Amino acid sequence: MQNCEHCKFRGRYDKNPESVLGKIWKWHTGWCPGWKSYLKSLPSEKRVVVVGKYR
Repeated sequence: MQNCEHCKFRGRYDKNPESVLGKIWKWHTGWCPGWKSYLKSLPSEKRVVVVGKYR
């Protein structure tokens, strides 16, 4: 899922996790099947980094 890697909402979260859009993106990752597929598609080393950053 390349969309998840370059998601504008994810960028908003990275810039300011406390923003409204950042909070919506974080909430959305808890149930989004696309985000879960994206995480599964990553190599294990990168997955650990991404999960550590966003969980």
